[in-house]
Amino acid sequence: MSDLSIEEGGFLLINKPREWTSFDVVKKLRNICRIKKIGHAGTLDPLATGLLIVCYGKYTKKIEGVQSQKKEYIGTFKLGQTTPSFDLETEVDGNYPVEHITPELIELTLAKFRGDIEQVPPQHSAVKVNGKRAYEHARKGEVVKLKVRQAYISKFDVNTDKLPELSFLIECSKGTYIRSIARDLGKALNSGAYMSSLIRTKIGDFHLEDAVNMVDIVTQEDFFKFANQFSE
Repeated sequence: MSDLSIEEGGFLLINKPREWTSFDVVKKLRNICRIKKIGHAGTLDPLATGLLIVCYGKYTKKIEGVQSQKKEYIGTFKLGQTTPSFDLETEVDGNYPVEHITPELIELTLAKFRGDIEQVPPQHSAVKVNGKRAYEHARKGEVVKLKVRQAYISKFDVNTDKLPELSFLIECSKGTYIRSIARDLGKALNSGAYMSSLIRTKIGDFHLEDAVNMVDIVTQEDFFKFANQFSE
């Protein structure tokens, strides 16, 4: 791999492991490939897995454009319970009735979550508040005020065969918090909900099935072998 090729850069599609932060992936790859100019295009929560696009060299200038593309996720919501983080990072803190929740009620309620929506990010999120990440405040027991954000849900399909667990497929705009959808859907159903699993399957025209696992990237040669498949 020449210095010129490193400078020109490219993309690397990663299947982010569970319990890794997105920055953990970048830090590990930076150490392996020995490139300083490297970053990711769109954060995934530590407990989520799936497609993380890493850009290096001149392609770091494309990060904003990649981040702005439509995302697709699959996962599960657990109805009838809540957690402070809206996922499994924290313990269940509330139990709610689910006997009244039917597939018909869910489908009627989902209409409120398609198209343009407003949502508040989770307290346990990477949003910056007073120079610190919101999750840093949350882990200290501090509640911070987070601004309402706009999002667009182009597709929201569910499978109700295993209620009170709800499988879903969501296509959405940049900046959409799937955990916040779990919280808001639970409330809209006069119950509670948290996100029990999440996999990002697509970003624009990039697909998870084309991504590489971190365990397969051990050397600089491994990095460029996989990255070169996606460079222009």
